[in-house]
Amino acid sequence: MTKRRFILIIMTLLLSGNACNAQYYSPEDVELRKEIGQMLMIGFRGTEVTTGNTICRDISEYNIGGVILFEYDAPSQSRPRNITNLLQGQKLCRGLQKLANGNLLIAIDQEGGKVNRLKSKYGFPEFVSAKTMGIENNSPYTRECANLTAKTLKSIGINLNFAPCVDLDVNPNCPVIGKLGRSFSANPMIVIKHARLWIEEHNKLNVISSLKHFPGHGSSQTDTHLGIADVSNSWTADELIPYQALIDSQMIDMIMTSHVFNAQLDSVYPATLSKKILTDLLRNKMGYNGVIITDDLAMGAMTKHYSLEDMLELAILAGADILCLSNNGTTYDPDIAPKAVQIIYNKVIDGKISRERIHQSYVRIQKLKNKIQ
Repeated sequence: MTKRRFILIIMTLLLSGNACNAQYYSPEDVELRKEIGQMLMIGFRGTEVTTGNTICRDISEYNIGGVILFEYDAPSQSRPRNITNLLQGQKLCRGLQKLANGNLLIAIDQEGGKVNRLKSKYGFPEFVSAKTMGIENNSPYTRECANLTAKTLKSIGINLNFAPCVDLDVNPNCPVIGKLGRSFSANPMIVIKHARLWIEEHNKLNVISSLKHFPGHGSSQTDTHLGIADVSNSWTADELIPYQALIDSQMIDMIMTSHVFNAQLDSVYPATLSKKILTDLLRNKMGYNGVIITDDLAMGAMTKHYSLEDMLELAILAGADILCLSNNGTTYDPDIAPKAVQIIYNKVIDGKISRERIHQSYVRIQKLKNKIQ
């Protein structure tokens, strides 16, 4: 136990007389916990903002920086999760933003095609896949599709879209990219062209886009939702070309990691947990200085091999700014946000993660939020 932590415990005992129920945080530590909260993107159950919903507590008490919306609840294998129709979605987003004083990232995976949370059965338009746009290879058509997506998200109150997918379609049998039509093309130039159009249309409406899945998921033979996908023998540096071109264009606000294992880049850790990939490659070599968000930490590639404590520590040390905890894997934990805040806080107090590292991410996140307010 560090000297600082021992002093905090003693102060708690003196002030409260009850070491079990009360806890003292200095003003400095209160600020630290607020900054940690901003690094969390939390998934939750519920189609409306109600007093008993733990997401309200997470926003008000733990200062979480974002939420992610779904239409399907995977742990219970049931619907609805968060979205049932346009008016309901608008009311939900307004209520969430009110709790956060308008400072909340409200995210969704709305790529189109098979990755489509806003389904036509709920009254939303039809959204085509990236593969369809790539095959058409027609700029006005892609602009029209991207504009429809961004306009729909904007009308609901969603300000962050986890798209476009810039994975190359190098393995048409890839169960999570190629088979689902999530890639524009195997040709990096076509991917760059349509990703740029997609981002431009979202930017016009102040909806943030996020490239994914860095450093490339398109060659995988397996699905990271289920377990580790090893691309060591299939990945090529060509899969970095779209990222580099779009980074150089200075139009990228966010990049999502993948959970793939790529021994060409790191022989120990998957990309999400790799400092070699996120900091040495993406930030230092490729020159990216925007927000890095993890792919969902509830996916099998993470939960089957790492504890929550290890995932959070390694992802932060690797260089991730936002930690996505969807609560939409095999289990649902209503207390995932307070647990994550406490885990990260303890690791800072114990010296495993520096305060400066937390503050770096906080600054990047606030800079991004300022762009859309």
